[in-house]
Amino acid sequence: MKKIEAIIKPFKLEDVKDALSEAGITGMTVSDVKGYGRQQGHSELYRGAEYVVDFLPKIKIELIVANDDVDSTIDIIIAAAKTGKIGDGKIFVSSIERIVRIRTGEENEEAI
Repeated sequence: MKKIEAIIKPFKLEDVKDALSEAGITGMTVSDVKGYGRQQGHSELYRGAEYVVDFLPKIKIELIVANDDVDSTIDIIIAAAKTGKIGDGKIFVSSIERIVRIRTGEENEEAI
């Protein structure tokens, strides 16, 4: 089992969620996060004063998938989240040792 964490632009969340749902992936956790990469933030003008926005709003999606589904899940996220512009985000994949569903006690693949 693998944990996939995708950092995407906020306006792409519905596209990614819909694409994952169509593929049968229904469980995910979504968080509002802030950060920057190569964008290094940007400057904005507010009431005549210029100020720097260091951290940009992003969305973090976390989901657990079976090992066989990792590549297809990543492809789905890329296709749905890509704008072709800087700041599209990143995807991180890590191994999961154990999952336990609290309600039933089911473990690992049955608990996904």
